[in-house]
Amino acid sequence: MNRYGTEDGRGRRGTTALLALTLAGGLLLTGCGGGDDTADAAKDTATDSRGGSAPVPAPDRPRGRGEHGYDGGEDEKNGDSREIAPDPDHLSTFALDVDTASYGYARRTLAEGRLPDPATVRPEEFVNSFRQDYDRPDGDGFSVTVDGARTEDEDWSLVRVGLATRPAERQAERPPAALTFVIDISGSMGEPGRLDLAQEALGTMTDRLRDDDSVALVTFSDEAETVLPMTRLGDHRDRVHDAIDALEPTDSTNLGAGVETGYETAVEGRREGVTNRVVLVSDALANTGDTDADTILERVATERREHGITLFGVGVGSDYGDALMERLADKGDGHTTYVSTPEDAREVFSEQLPRHIELTARDAKAQVAFDPQTVAEFRLVGYDDRQVADEDFRDDRVDGGEVGPGHTVTALYAVRTRPGADGHLATATVRWLDPDSRTPHEESEDVESDALDDSVWESGRGLRVTATAAYFADALRSSGGDGGSLPGAPGLSELSERADGLADRTEDEDLRELAEAIEEADRLA
Repeated sequence: MNRYGTEDGRGRRGTTALLALTLAGGLLLTGCGGGDDTADAAKDTATDSRGGSAPVPAPDRPRGRGEHGYDGGEDEKNGDSREIAPDPDHLSTFALDVDTASYGYARRTLAEGRLPDPATVRPEEFVNSFRQDYDRPDGDGFSVTVDGARTEDEDWSLVRVGLATRPAERQAERPPAALTFVIDISGSMGEPGRLDLAQEALGTMTDRLRDDDSVALVTFSDEAETVLPMTRLGDHRDRVHDAIDALEPTDSTNLGAGVETGYETAVEGRREGVTNRVVLVSDALANTGDTDADTILERVATERREHGITLFGVGVGSDYGDALMERLADKGDGHTTYVSTPEDAREVFSEQLPRHIELTARDAKAQVAFDPQTVAEFRLVGYDDRQVADEDFRDDRVDGGEVGPGHTVTALYAVRTRPGADGHLATATVRWLDPDSRTPHEESEDVESDALDDSVWESGRGLRVTATAAYFADALRSSGGDGGSLPGAPGLSELSERADGLADRTEDEDLRELAEAIEEADRLA
């Protein structure tokens, strides 16, 4: 059962589930209910320092370790978010993320006969690279879906939290866009599959954008230059094509200057009532000027915050500054993807970007409350760089994620249930701000322990795809590319067979590519 976004900005409350959690675990999980339809009218509010009423914030995160506490180990010492949450802390809070660059870059690396660096493997980006069939809300906001299945490890399950926005508008129905493209023309971009790929895709995109869309073009190498100010397409497509065709690689990579000039150009050409966005195309191998994401974006903080201009990062190249591009997108209230083939580039620039230009949610965060009566321990798979303090879930000054129409966001948890436990398992809540009015909204969904399928590999297609992608990422992060730390993790050989069978049954080209990537990783490992 799914619940769709509400208009009141405070969300719905399931008082029955809330009371059970409070009595059982001593936790006041305010605002994380939603399982009792008779209590839909109940709303918990409190007056805050900004005036008016706001949802009661989540409780302070407990600092102690209970009887089921986790003593850290290597993962905690290295700052890895995969640690098991200490009892009685049964909250998990993170900013939404629709990045997919990590998976695309891993596929490129494997195709070149190399295992990816484990530091570049982000499981949530593997999981979110695949389409999901979650129900969609009718308006802006999110639907919430929670399901799961048992693994082969005793008492361990995989629990999936799925969030979906409304379908993307047709080209003719979406708002106009003002796009500032910041193109890396440094010497490293001269290699095949970098600048040439971007030029081809940008040219195709220019033909597909609408007459009332606008485009600006900024280039950077050792310096940055605005080669095309914000230009309404209309009868000026040839002018845009000429600017794209004239791009040539030269000199070093001053990415900081490129981003700064790009935002300046975007502000100068900003249009009211349209979607204003900076699109950065680069291998992110910064070697001149500022090379730190925080420093780069601090210089354009006013443009980002006051004008709401988001950053979309498109990575290219076999040598790719993955960490820098990810940080830029996170700090720039945007997301990243990675392209390595003409087909990838056309999909991103000609299909995804025009379709997802609009924003439907700003500063979106999710919080999952696990019932301490049924759940002994859990861990979130991935989202290492997107963690949010539990008490900041309803603090709208704390940055979340920006999400557009047509997106799905999936979070996967490894959950150990208490032996013989039955009843309420968890409540997932998503909070977001309206992109125009900044009004907060929430939506929640519950899941019961009896809703868990008997086996991950006999569950529905969506959960099997999610599990396969997560197990693959987990194996690549583990020593030697095999084994994995998730419960029920199969070896790469078995995982390859399961992925191959899934691709055969669904005849899905994306799943076929996943199966081929797993097979190649198995060979290399």
